[in-house]
Amino acid sequence: MSRVSKPHEIVERALALSTTDGCVVIADEESSANLRWAGNALTTNGVTRGRTLTVIATVDGSEGAASGVVSRSAVTAADLEPLVRAAEAAARGAGPAEDAQPLVTGVPESPDFTDAPAETGSDVFAAFAPALGDAFARARSGGRELYGFAHHEMTSTYVGTSTGLRLRHDQPNGTLELNAKSPDRSRSAWAGRSTRDFKDVGPAEMDAGLAQRLVWAERRIELPAGRYETLLPPTAVADLLIYQLWSATARDAVEGRTVFSKPGGGTRLGETLSPLPLTLRSDPNAPGLESAPFVIAQSSGDGASVFDNGLPLGRTDWISDGRLDRLTTTRHTAGQTGLPVAPAIDNLLLEGGGERSLEEMVAATTGRALLLTCMWYIREVDPATLLLTGLTRDGVYLVEDGEVVGEVNNFRFNESPVDLLSRATEAGRTEKTLPREWGDWFTRAAMPALRIPDFNMSSVSRGV
Repeated sequence: MSRVSKPHEIVERALALSTTDGCVVIADEESSANLRWAGNALTTNGVTRGRTLTVIATVDGSEGAASGVVSRSAVTAADLEPLVRAAEAAARGAGPAEDAQPLVTGVPESPDFTDAPAETGSDVFAAFAPALGDAFARARSGGRELYGFAHHEMTSTYVGTSTGLRLRHDQPNGTLELNAKSPDRSRSAWAGRSTRDFKDVGPAEMDAGLAQRLVWAERRIELPAGRYETLLPPTAVADLLIYQLWSATARDAVEGRTVFSKPGGGTRLGETLSPLPLTLRSDPNAPGLESAPFVIAQSSGDGASVFDNGLPLGRTDWISDGRLDRLTTTRHTAGQTGLPVAPAIDNLLLEGGGERSLEEMVAATTGRALLLTCMWYIREVDPATLLLTGLTRDGVYLVEDGEVVGEVNNFRFNESPVDLLSRATEAGRTEKTLPREWGDWFTRAAMPALRIPDFNMSSVSRGV
């Protein structure tokens, strides 16, 4: 036969073929559906299916365990033994793994481990597609053009280990990005949403907001570089804080390499990072942002270890009431640093702000301020301060005494998210959002808008 039909059977067969001291097998069954549109008309749509198998072999030695990892897609029954042998050969040829730990034990089996994988298809857009067609009609009558795409995927992950773990997680993931443009392409506005099932996103509401932004952009105002009071929308806050989370590994902090390192040694755990009572947390059970409740690691790195596969995950507060509470650790780096085990989790929420929406925060502005749409091309400048640089995109608007009076030029910014949290004077209502820059890798986020009194627009950006 060309394929082993059931993922759990693949896992079991691969484990049975293993001849090394330990083995972890991860089977990912993936399906996706998408729609694309341009100029108020659908252009393409499609459905895909795929399978990826990862085998992690471990070999014990006098100096510690070694690991070998091999991943392949479209695995057939004939491919299975060569894949296992390749992982074993990689393990036997490797030196002791720095992150070596005993494989996880004692986690109850997922009750649906032997069930067929969950799937998505074009029917996920059953209600969304007609609503999108209505949005096209309104856009045409309003003299604007809509561009964008909707993508939905479902990944069923099966994890089996030689220590008896049999775990399963189904992860739906949907993104919607919508651009509105004036017919001459001189004005552009963007909005994005994340969703599990496309039942909670409405193109009509998004199009109405984009139409308003195109009206704002009819008046163009040139501003120089400088520090401005700035309203960061949830999508921009997500992009900044996701990067902060990726940079918050305990070992790097202990070794003095990051913004979370304490001068003279140690970490900044326990320090107040924000005067606002903000809590930055991850929780695999967060409603609407659910993610895997156990570690899934196809490779080892600063914040992940293949030896931790199957380790249970729960709510972790990275910042609690403005105070730095946790840094990410594997079991290995937790032992190295003496800090609690706190693996990365695939969602992020910032809470503890007020109840104002972004629109209400705009209306409450006195004097001048800038309202951003989103950021892109974010890059790290200095890990010691987590200074980031990037560009604004698809609309920066000038607010004067609570009203948007026009669109200004784009800027390059230079800011540290850690420093921004210390200077924020207001946080709004937390809402689900889609990060613009990191949306291909991290979609499950809920953030408030932030008011920054002196955001550093370091230079004017032309032609963006």
